[in-house]
Amino acid sequence: MKDLITVLAKALVDHPEDVVVSEVEGKDEIVYRLSVHSSDMGKVIGKQGRIAKALRTVVTSAAVKHNKRVSVEIVS
Repeated sequence: MKDLITVLAKALVDHPEDVVVSEVEGKDEIVYRLSVHSSDMGKVIGKQGRIAKALRTVVTSAAVKHNKRVSVEIVS
């Protein structure tokens, strides 16, 4: 999952070297925190959050194959 998020985020931004994905395991789910350059936040979120929603949908769909609950947080 971490690699999937990294690849998708690097394809969207102007500063791919600043893309960092960290993984925090909770009791019920895994939270992935996506950090990008401050000037790339709009590109990752998209108009009305459409890009962020699509990214979360892809990751959630991939997690179903592994029987895990995941969420993606976008932080600066």
